[in-house]
Amino acid sequence: MKRLVVVGATGMVGSHALRYALEHPNVGRVVSIGRRNLGFSHPKLTEVLHPNFADCSTLAPTLSGQDATVFCLGTYTGAVSDAELRKITVDYTVEFARVLRSSNPEATFAFLSGNGADPTGQSRMPFARYKGAAEKALLSAGFPRLYTFRPAYIYPVEPRKEPNFSYPLLRTVYPVFRMLFPALVIRSDDLARAMVDVCARETNERASVVLENRDIVAMVNSAHTRDPP
Repeated sequence: MKRLVVVGATGMVGSHALRYALEHPNVGRVVSIGRRNLGFSHPKLTEVLHPNFADCSTLAPTLSGQDATVFCLGTYTGAVSDAELRKITVDYTVEFARVLRSSNPEATFAFLSGNGADPTGQSRMPFARYKGAAEKALLSAGFPRLYTFRPAYIYPVEPRKEPNFSYPLLRTVYPVFRMLFPALVIRSDDLARAMVDVCARETNERASVVLENRDIVAMVNSAHTRDPP
């Protein structure tokens, strides 16, 4: 039975990752680490509040012995300043990964990145540069199994507070967009499921895998095909 950590479990994707992990037959224990209370309990669940991800040193005892982390911590472009966006996207990720790697060198890491992430740092888009910088740092950290998820448009299956006008617009046109460009969209719950599945499976494989949106969609479709009716 796997022991999983979910970081950012109050977010759009992280909330589904937590629920799916708690239901997964291969997962025995789940630790949720975040800045806000979840508001519910579960026999498999341990909740750890950690308001300052700039320093994750105190999380070392919690992370020791865990098998994998599903890392969904993040924020929207435009919702915070550029400096804050970089801090949350890069600094928090790097600091958490540092403590996880030192506490448990064999842990698997599943990272929620984004379409267009640029590890070369050449992109004009801050989001792409910062996600790319985080990816580069994680790759250098030496995790034996690193899964980098780069979704395109993530469709929120549950209502949420939209950060700006473009998000409700995209939500409105989603049915048409999905029909015309199925490889460029992913449901938030399907993305979460894929992230948990790679962490919950039994494998001794050592690999660093980048999963673009089309790859994530293929994983989800394959999982649905295997599921009993």
